[in-house]
Amino acid sequence: MPEWLLKDENYVPQGDKDTFINKSILSLLGVLSRIRAQGGYKTDRLAVNPTLKVGFTVLLVVLLSISRSFAFVIFINVYLLAALCLLKGEEILKILKTSFAVAAFTFIILLPSVFWGNYYSICMITPKVFATVTAVNMLSHSTKWNAITGAVKSFFVPDIFILVLDITIKYIFLLGEFSLNMLYSLKLRSVGKNGDKYTSLSGVAGTMFIKSKEMAEDMYSAMECRGFTGEYRRYQKIKFTFADFLYIMIHMAIIFVFIYLERA
Repeated sequence: MPEWLLKDENYVPQGDKDTFINKSILSLLGVLSRIRAQGGYKTDRLAVNPTLKVGFTVLLVVLLSISRSFAFVIFINVYLLAALCLLKGEEILKILKTSFAVAAFTFIILLPSVFWGNYYSICMITPKVFATVTAVNMLSHSTKWNAITGAVKSFFVPDIFILVLDITIKYIFLLGEFSLNMLYSLKLRSVGKNGDKYTSLSGVAGTMFIKSKEMAEDMYSAMECRGFTGEYRRYQKIKFTFADFLYIMIHMAIIFVFIYLERA
């Protein structure tokens, strides 16, 4: 019997860094968990009709954009923070983190203008950005994706825009799961020191492109076979509740405050 067969094998693989792969996995898990959470709501939060929420959120963003009154911007920020208290603690934390991060980035970008004596921009644009991001995030966290697309249909938005929005969200989820499995496979098959990890990631990207092309062709064939003509229809009747009435009254008051402060 050869001597090498009698020796014990104590193979210890050389250590390697998987920081990039781990961060990619964590980021994908974060995106997928948010999509699952928003798609898993049994009922829309805040008990307000999604059409009203989408319409008044857009209106609020427009009013913030054209407003020149610092008092109105502060008023909207106070209103949004008060409305934010109606959500869950986890959602409040996520929304505030995003809003403060974007507002801080805006503040840093506009900071050089202060040295030239332009205080107006940094005092107005920063709270406007904070309020806009907060309002959009509140809509996103309190309303299901399909309810948002249904609400967009109520405003006579072209069907091609709704189709792109709806399909994009679903494709992000499906391709995210597919890429997550490929990253797991890459990590499990990387034993010891692997210097070709980044080369493998380019292969993952290429496979993702081919997979997305195949999925697009399959989806087109399936929709064509089922008689889809590109037209979206709403079959759900709009029910007007007390919460909807209160929501409309609040935003009518916001419009009145906007007109009053802009004239002052």
